[in-house]
Amino acid sequence: MLLGCIADDFTGASDLANTLARAGMATTQFVGVPPDASPDTCEAGVVALKTRSIPADEAVAQSLAALRWLRAQGCRQFLFKYCSTFDSTPAGNIGPVALALLDALNAPGAFVCPVFPATGRTLYMGHLFVGDRLLSESGMQRHPLTPMTDPDIRRWLGRQIEGEAGLVRHDAVRRGSAAIGEAWRDEVAAGRRLVVVDAITDDDLRAIGHAARDHALITGGSGIALGLPENFRAQGLLSGERLAFEPLLGPAAVLSGSCSSMSLRQVDDYRQDHPSLEVSPDALLSGTLTVETALAFARKHLADAPLIYSSADPDSVARAQAAHGRDRAAQAVEAFFGELAAQLIQAGVTRLAVGGGETSGAVVGALSLRQLAIGPEIDPGVPVLSACPALAGPQGIRLALKSGNFGTPDFYRKALRQMSHAAPHP
Repeated sequence: MLLGCIADDFTGASDLANTLARAGMATTQFVGVPPDASPDTCEAGVVALKTRSIPADEAVAQSLAALRWLRAQGCRQFLFKYCSTFDSTPAGNIGPVALALLDALNAPGAFVCPVFPATGRTLYMGHLFVGDRLLSESGMQRHPLTPMTDPDIRRWLGRQIEGEAGLVRHDAVRRGSAAIGEAWRDEVAAGRRLVVVDAITDDDLRAIGHAARDHALITGGSGIALGLPENFRAQGLLSGERLAFEPLLGPAAVLSGSCSSMSLRQVDDYRQDHPSLEVSPDALLSGTLTVETALAFARKHLADAPLIYSSADPDSVARAQAAHGRDRAAQAVEAFFGELAAQLIQAGVTRLAVGGGETSGAVVGALSLRQLAIGPEIDPGVPVLSACPALAGPQGIRLALKSGNFGTPDFYRKALRQMSHAAPHP
C-alpha cells in the first residue's frame, strides 16, 4: 500500500476512494480498522471511521489506531479526509485529529484544503464557498449536527486548536507547486502547522498535490487527492490495474436520512413516481412507526424500488430536536435505518441507495461490512460500491452511500440504474 487514508465518515470515504480509483490507483475502502493485512493489490487504502460528530479525544484515538494499521501496511504518505464543507463545530475534532497525526508522524505541518470544485466547493482568501455562496449562507448554517456559521476556515480551525492556522493564498497557488511549497514552508516556520490553502479549480488541486509530494500528511476533502496518484505514477509505483466491477440486477430500495437542501430535492424528485414512506423522530420515539411497519411497507412495494425517508426541512428538524434532544432524535433515526437496511437485505434487496453521512454509517455498521470495492461514478464524489455482507446472497449487494448535499436532483434514479448497468471507470 502506498497511500493510507483516514476518513471521518463513510460517505466521505467512498468519495475519496472514488477519486483515487478514477485517477488510476487500485483502491479499497475499509470499514473501521481492519484486523488483518490489506490485499497485496491495494495501492490506496481508505479507512472509513465514524468520527465526524464525536468528541475530539475519541476521534483522535480512533484516527491514531487507523494510522498505526496503515503504517503497518507500508504506506509512504497519509491523508486525513473530512467533508468538503468542513463539517465540524468550534469544539470539533478536525484540528485536534490533524495535529495528533502530525505528531505521530513527526511531521512539521500539513495542508488544510476541503475544496471539491466538481461539487461547487471552492476556497478563496481562506473563505469556503458552496457554489456562489459563502459556506455560512449555503444552508450548511442550519445543519442539525454541525452548523457551519463561519466561512473563514482559518478562524473556524483556530477555535479547535491552540494557536493560529496559516494560509497559502491563491496568488501563490496560481504560480504553481514551487510557489505553493515556499509559502507553506514560510507558514510552518512561523509556527502555523495547519495551513489552509486556497483552491478554485482542479488544476489548483493538482498543483497542491504536486507540492505535497514529499509531505507525510495531507488533509482535506476528496479533491485534494486529485494530484496524488500522479506523484506515485511518476516514480513508477502504480500497476495500472483496476478490479473488474460487475453490475447486479434485483430488488432495490432507497433510504434517505439527510436533511440537506439537495437531499430534500432528491427525495421530492424520487417520490413523484415511487412508493414512499416518511419517518419522523416523533413516530419512532412514540412507537407509532417501527422497523416492522416500514419493512412491511417496503415488502409490499419491493418491485417498485420504494423510498423510506426521514429528510425534513430545518424547522421540522429543530422542533424534533427541541422535543426529544438532538442526540436522542438523531440516534433514533440512525438506529432505525440501520436495522431496516439489514432487514431489507435479508428480504432480498440487492441494490440500496442511501442518503446522508450519518445514515450511511448506520447502514454500514448494521450490515457489518468490512471492505467495499469501488465501482463507476454515479455523480461527482459518489461511486457505486460492491459489498458481500453475510445477510446477502453469493453475488453480494451494490450500494451508493451519498453525502447529503452531493448529487443532482435525480440522483436516486441514476444510482439504481448504474448499479444494474455498471460501466468501467473512464
